[in-house]
Amino acid sequence: MTEPLPLAGRTILVTRPRRQSQPLADALRRLGATVVEAPAIAIEPPSDFRPLDEALGRLAAYDWVVFTSVNGVEAFFDRLSEVLPRTPWSSQKLAAIGPATAKSLRERGFEAEVVPEKFVAEEVFRAIAGRGEVSGKRFLLPSADIAREALPDLLRASGAIVDVVVAYRTVAAEEEMRGTSEMVERGEVDMVTFTSASTARSFFAKTGPRAAGDRVRAASIGPITSNALRSLGVSPAVEAERFTTEGLIEAILRYYRRN
Repeated sequence: MTEPLPLAGRTILVTRPRRQSQPLADALRRLGATVVEAPAIAIEPPSDFRPLDEALGRLAAYDWVVFTSVNGVEAFFDRLSEVLPRTPWSSQKLAAIGPATAKSLRERGFEAEVVPEKFVAEEVFRAIAGRGEVSGKRFLLPSADIAREALPDLLRASGAIVDVVVAYRTVAAEEEMRGTSEMVERGEVDMVTFTSASTARSFFAKTGPRAAGDRVRAASIGPITSNALRSLGVSPAVEAERFTTEGLIEAILRYYRRN
């Protein structure tokens, strides 16, 4: 007799932006889950391209370009190819916050020199600082409009010259979220996955933490996202040990094996 799949009978809601949700959604389905894709945020261009365009125009002046998300890589290179397609890359070193971001760079023909073991901004700083490459160096950080200030603050405190430019905006995906509140309130969702602080904030701005109550469990990709959930009054039932899609799936499986 064939054993049931480990997530059979579970309904899991994926809040990641739609163009990035497929790997997580597909993996959960292969494990037997019923997956509801309801992106809590959408990725939009910056409201003003001038700061990014100016940074791209002086790209050769930077020692490091640091990417803290796949969205940052995509937004940066999309704009670069549009406004300065023949911009030469010379001595710039690239850093990526994690393997997915490094993979996105690799797909564009670039290799990240720094990918920390733990995928948070503080570890990016430690990895670069460990090479003795901070004081007096110029850093460009293409970021979201709501990016954390931890990394630029650490770099500046160590003597770096840092330009943080908005490469993209995260906005609430109101249309995509339609109907999700009702599903949660009816108890039709077992778990909701959160892969960033912004997805947590947007999701609960729409549904309200009280609407979830004890009926839905939050699964967090890592400590930054977990802290955002706790600030909203939601205690995550699951937190990934490896801050990746694969790590999140592993954590969900561990949870349901125990419960």
